[in-house]
Amino acid sequence: MISTSNVTLRVGKKALFEDVNIKFTEGNCYGLIGANGAGKSTFLKILSGQLEPTNGEVIITPGERLSFLQQDHFKYDEYPVLDTVMMGNARLYEIMKEKEAIYAKEDFTDEDGMKASELEGEFAAMNGWEAESDAATLLNGLGIPVEMHYEMMKNLNGPEKVKVLLAQALFGNPDILLLDEPTNHLDLDAIAWLEEFLINFDNTVIVVSHDRYFLNRVCTQIADIDYGKIKLYAGNYDFWYESSQLLIRQMKEANKKKEEKIKELQEFISRFSANASKSKQATSRKRALEKIQLDDIQPSSRKYPYIDFRPNREIGNEVLTVEGLSKTIDGEKVLDNISFTLNHDDKVAFVGSNELAKTTLFQILAGELEPDEGTYKWGITTTQAYFPLDSGSEFDNDYSIVDWLTQYSEEKDATYVRGFLGRMLFSGDDGVKKVRVLSGGEKVRCLLSKMMISGANVLILDEPTNHLDMESITALNNGMTKFPGVLLFSSRDHQIVQTTANRIMEIVPGGKLIDKITTYDEYLESDEMARKRQTYTVQEEDN
Repeated sequence: MISTSNVTLRVGKKALFEDVNIKFTEGNCYGLIGANGAGKSTFLKILSGQLEPTNGEVIITPGERLSFLQQDHFKYDEYPVLDTVMMGNARLYEIMKEKEAIYAKEDFTDEDGMKASELEGEFAAMNGWEAESDAATLLNGLGIPVEMHYEMMKNLNGPEKVKVLLAQALFGNPDILLLDEPTNHLDLDAIAWLEEFLINFDNTVIVVSHDRYFLNRVCTQIADIDYGKIKLYAGNYDFWYESSQLLIRQMKEANKKKEEKIKELQEFISRFSANASKSKQATSRKRALEKIQLDDIQPSSRKYPYIDFRPNREIGNEVLTVEGLSKTIDGEKVLDNISFTLNHDDKVAFVGSNELAKTTLFQILAGELEPDEGTYKWGITTTQAYFPLDSGSEFDNDYSIVDWLTQYSEEKDATYVRGFLGRMLFSGDDGVKKVRVLSGGEKVRCLLSKMMISGANVLILDEPTNHLDMESITALNNGMTKFPGVLLFSSRDHQIVQTTANRIMEIVPGGKLIDKITTYDEYLESDEMARKRQTYTVQEEDN
């Protein structure tokens, strides 16, 4: 068990946390959530001892071992892969090295023999004889093949190093496990393996992740950072979100009787209980949900954008025809004779790790780049709006937010334009801010406002969740799902792809196109290699 007593952290005059008292118990997996800047990663650093709080203390049950996911990918460059994993249990690794040093002595004394005997006893008690095989099992599960186990860490690429450091954190069955964005740079097979590992992990887990799909799979509790406090809720992320939204709706209906409110909440809880994870965690999760009362749930202080893409005209049957598109960039053929036709109900997710190919195709379809070969033709009833991967040039000017958006609006009235900005949480004096000084998340919300005000019936979105917090991602997901037009998009967010797309396209290395009318999960289940080609990466944020 790990807990905090009156933990306060001040950054300048601002208190990021104030008198936080919280207990994380054995057998639960806690998803730590909060808006960007709320201090999720900072709180993990306090728990791990990497950062001292201003006041208060962290209490760990005596004798329990804490492990956390290292973020320095170069720290172990001079060590072999297998050794790096076993360093996850510092005392065990220390014993191994002490033993090796003693046995390597030429002048082996009686004193050395006594010391070696003591170390052997401690080594056996820590299950040391299985250490190498346990480390190898973790590496294999995460997709690091046996032939790489004795390589030096410096010879591995970035995603491979991430997997090794994750194996290090998991090694030796730690009593308390802290994971900050553990799915970054992992392929989907590795993520699935990690999900199963955590579902079956009997000790305490606290995880920070932007991946809602992952949080829903593994979490039994949600720890929400809000109001400078951290409050625990039973269930996964979707349950926390839906229950908080339900309470907000109920509070707005002030005349509703409490008995009716409670009945509505109970029905909601019952539905979520029935849909609990199929893991052995399901029973305890269900019991916890059934105990929830109306007063247990506090509406969040966080505000959600309202994203609603409404086309100005209905789309016809002829949407897009692509024939024989090819493009070579810096000597690499990223698109090779690509052909497809879009229908008026298509919502197409472009998946896979070949990001250059996806972006190149979107740029061609948006008219920003010429193909080397081939043609494309938009239907006469279509209007397109494009969300680029790199939007730097859009904001390299001295416009205010209102003036910037007005240039894209048919209606030039400032009140009309401010209405779209208000949906994206720009209010009051925000409108006069210069676009040049906006944060990454603010720029994304501006671009989404631009797409809403355009009234386009075809949307092209290239990684629109970059820089967004979970509230904005959830709102975007809802907006994309109910959009009545055609979508072409790429996203690292598994839940967005699964809930939005009815057609999956993947441009594999070499530039060839795979095109299937299916959901994302069905696509992954049908093709083992497809799962290995998918990598999940999150834009780094100040958490």
